[in-house]
Amino acid sequence: MKAWVIEKISDLSKESKPLKMVDIPKPQPKAGELLIKVNVCGICHTEIDEIEGRTAPPHFPVVPGHQVVGKIEESKANDSDFKPGDRVGVAWIYYACGNCEYCNSGRENLCADFLATGRDVNGGYAEYMVVPAKFAYKIPEIFTDEEAAPLLCAGAIGQRSVSLCNMSNGSRLGLTGFGASAHLVIKLVKYKYPQSDIYVFARNSKEREFAKELGAKWAGETTETPPELLDCIIDTTPVWKPVIHAMEALKPGGRLVINAIRKESVDQDYLVKLDYSRHLWMEKEIKSVANVASGDVKEFIRLAAEMPFKPDVITYPFEQANKALMEIKQSKIKGAKVLVI
Repeated sequence: MKAWVIEKISDLSKESKPLKMVDIPKPQPKAGELLIKVNVCGICHTEIDEIEGRTAPPHFPVVPGHQVVGKIEESKANDSDFKPGDRVGVAWIYYACGNCEYCNSGRENLCADFLATGRDVNGGYAEYMVVPAKFAYKIPEIFTDEEAAPLLCAGAIGQRSVSLCNMSNGSRLGLTGFGASAHLVIKLVKYKYPQSDIYVFARNSKEREFAKELGAKWAGETTETPPELLDCIIDTTPVWKPVIHAMEALKPGGRLVINAIRKESVDQDYLVKLDYSRHLWMEKEIKSVANVASGDVKEFIRLAAEMPFKPDVITYPFEQANKALMEIKQSKIKGAKVLVI
């Protein structure tokens, strides 16, 4: 079968084609697994983190991609809920042990044995993939394949980020960065917390305009001061600069939730600017988001179908995977990007 692979860590400021197209054997499902014929795979900034070496080291070569939608070709699962021909999705969470304190409390994302799709095992930039049936998700008919793909990561991680904000209806929420995840978060929050105002910080003027189109009360530059202090802010950027400015924009007792698998660099200049009295005093908090649990994926798919809403999607043919990744790297983003296999 045809697949794109990451063969090594690359610097994307120098390398514009980090993925290599190869022919590899079609995977065979083991007991408890599903063989999926991939239709589409969402494209995520995490792939860039993998290529540039900021995540846990992948086992090279690896097929990236963790927002997968396809049809079951073969099932070796005992679960009668899955049968050949069913349309399913695969998210970032590929495996967790199911027995530890975290798995037993619905926090599989913190499991020591957590395996990530497209990093620790082959993912969806390929014609076929296998996945444990426990971590496959049925896709509601209301969504096309392309619309469903971003729900599995951008949506699920957005759902987890919002849950960690401890919001209530009327809370003022800030979003720093406005890519694939943030544009779904704004729709989610508008539905769950209709009296909450949303404030967006983005360096790109087109992103700010897009945020206002989706219902943001205010949109400004990353360094701008919002008209009111905020109860919580979700940071989806890969850099440190927005963290400092976000902490200044929080009200006393406010919380910053950092939704990024890694920051691109340890910017010493900005870390030095972290001042306790200005940024952390008055019981302000910083909390990270680690992976997603299967419950996050299921809940976001359910909510998306219930609202219902559709993600804004740009599609790319399978042959243009490198182009799509470089456009994310260069911040040429509106909505979510999806690779059509």
